Amino acid sequence: MKSRFYLSTATLLALSFLPSTGASAQTEGPDTGDQLLGDIVVTAQRRDESALDVPIALSVLTGDELSRRGVTNVNDLQFQTPSLEVVPAFGGGQPQFRIRGVGFEDYATNNTPTVGIYVDEVAYPVPVMTQGALFDIERVEVLRGPQGTLYGRNTTGGAINFITRRPTEQFSAGIDAEYGRFGLLKAEGFVSGPISDTLRFRVAGVTEQGGGFQRNRDTGEGLGDADRLFGRALLDWTPSSSATISLNIHGGRDRSEQTGLYLFRPFPTRGYGGPAGPVIPADADRRQTGWGFSPGFAALAGFDADDKPQRDNDGWGASLTGKFDLSDAVRFTSISSYEKFKRREISDWDASASHESDTFWGSDVEVYSQELRLSSNGDRPLNWVVGGYYSNQTLDEVFLTDFSESLGFITDTSYRQKAESISGFGQASLALGEHFAIVGGIRYEHEKRKLRDFATEIGGNPLFLDGNRDAKLEEASGKVALEFRPRDGLLFYASASRGVKSGGFTVYNSPNANQIDAFNPEILYAYEAGFKADFARAVRFQGSVFYYDYRNQQVLGTIVNPQRGLIGRIINAPKSEIYGGELEIQIAPTSRVRISQSIGYKYGRYKDFSDIDTTSLRLENGLYVADTIDKSGQPIPIAQWSYQGSISYALPLGNDFGLDLQGDYSFRDELPSFLGPTYDLDDRWIANATVTLRPDNGNWWVGAYARNLFGTKYDLTRNFFLPNANIASPGRPASYGVRLGFSF
Repeated sequence: MKSRFYLSTATLLALSFLPSTGASAQTEGPDTGDQLLGDIVVTAQRRDESALDVPIALSVLTGDELSRRGVTNVNDLQFQTPSLEVVPAFGGGQPQFRIRGVGFEDYATNNTPTVGIYVDEVAYPVPVMTQGALFDIERVEVLRGPQGTLYGRNTTGGAINFITRRPTEQFSAGIDAEYGRFGLLKAEGFVSGPISDTLRFRVAGVTEQGGGFQRNRDTGEGLGDADRLFGRALLDWTPSSSATISLNIHGGRDRSEQTGLYLFRPFPTRGYGGPAGPVIPADADRRQTGWGFSPGFAALAGFDADDKPQRDNDGWGASLTGKFDLSDAVRFTSISSYEKFKRREISDWDASASHESDTFWGSDVEVYSQELRLSSNGDRPLNWVVGGYYSNQTLDEVFLTDFSESLGFITDTSYRQKAESISGFGQASLALGEHFAIVGGIRYEHEKRKLRDFATEIGGNPLFLDGNRDAKLEEASGKVALEFRPRDGLLFYASASRGVKSGGFTVYNSPNANQIDAFNPEILYAYEAGFKADFARAVRFQGSVFYYDYRNQQVLGTIVNPQRGLIGRIINAPKSEIYGGELEIQIAPTSRVRISQSIGYKYGRYKDFSDIDTTSLRLENGLYVADTIDKSGQPIPIAQWSYQGSISYALPLGNDFGLDLQGDYSFRDELPSFLGPTYDLDDRWIANATVTLRPDNGNWWVGAYARNLFGTKYDLTRNFFLPNANIASPGRPASYGVRLGFSF
């Protein structure tokens, strides 16, 4: 498969010349030869500037591209940008983000990700809060590498910025609806315009229904239908030419059924307290699944025993952003935000009617943050930003697991956590003559995390008594970089930076008191060099290479419980390294054709790390034991290659209509698992296509789409529960549908 990948990649690059997913970020370009690719304005460095002028490895996608490609949540971005992976933990609502191999595997809710997620400059520090729908988006900026000297929160992997569409000066409205395979119905709409000369509004919303593609292997009952509703209201007030105040109020609910897991190996059920249960054959079809909840477990979780695996989640929040020009040279920015999220999810992790690993998450999250910044105004020889950031987040969580037919009990894990962070950051760029600039940034962060009343109970009896732990972060980070611009449209850069990610606690159900001991913060020393080139706005290249020196990398490892076997625990690998690079190309051979290609490569290995050998788990005298293994020199389990591209063509139909044709495709390399090769994810190709008819002088469109066009069969994650249940979360099969839109 890899040989076909290399051949296909080489052929496409040779035929097309081609660069980046940034090409996806195109707005509709005018039909002039010197403006074929247009310009892309981003705010990755906290000021408006062309993406070609940003000395950071950066990919951009517009909201129109996201819509055409069926990207409805942050997880789907992994097929659109190089070196990005987003894996849903066991198919549930907790995402695991990874950029350039820098990631964090954790199915609990309490720890911060390595990749920062921002919506209109507001950070979402709890990963599960990022699972709302994407709608009415202007663009998405994906930044690779440590971010901290310009952002409120510190991250080692990178940042993903979502910028919503703003209120308009003229009244406008629109709706975009689609109906697809498996009964999927999605509709998105907005209304925008002025209230007065100084006040503008925008209201947008989206609903998604149906789309479940799985069936119960025993009863034929369907599973996986969506039931989501999200909305946003924006107000922009400009009391003067030097001040803008923006209010963002948003919220939504998710009553969707879960995507079920399937058995990729036979499942010998246990039948605790009696003879072994039946063996459930491995599922021959990824669309098969199974579920079933015991009355006692369902009652504890607040559901009925005959309910399907499902979500009952609600979230809402508000942010107030003020931007004030104190002079022609200085701008002051204040961003205040409050987010609240309530999560109730019941899942079946053994993919059967047997009650061997059924789970429930009950999470209540509150996050308040305040950011204050002073920055230079406009493009000057010295551009600078200095700011402070405060965040206070609380989490109350319950995690129930039904082991009644495997171990004879139900575990009830609960805890409270508070995380308080305050930091100062700044960055400056100084022009050294006409062609050179030097960049320097620094950050200092103080954080306290308090875990309180952690307890795993069986039958109301706690398995250990001391459930309080504390973790502290006192770390500096920073960046230095050099820029060289030999001419307009050509940039070379090199940088060295130090990124920091907070430590935290492993909060899985366990009788082991040391499991919740804090793991250490991780430190990443990142070295990068890259270039960006624009040739007559018709061909653009950008590329980068990097080397990461990892210290105390946070790794999901295991410990052995003599009665239960392997239990996950987050540990630190003292030394490791990752290196690689990306190449992104976009080309517009004519005003009607757009082609983009991008490729990423990464490889990592542990330099100093010992862990449990999961393949050595065995019973001795009725107790589980396992050996340790020295993993020094072994590869880090990350996918090495990623490749994606798109081709679009605007076909004129006479003098009145036009047909927009677009195809996009992506390759993801094999993703190894820390659990061993049985749980590796195979490499896969996924292709999508859309065709849209629109009048030359009209405000409506109609089209059709096909996603996962060739029906690639792939998994999003693989795992096991106890030694018996080997499960996988399937990716969506081929789907197709029609779209209809109208705007004025």
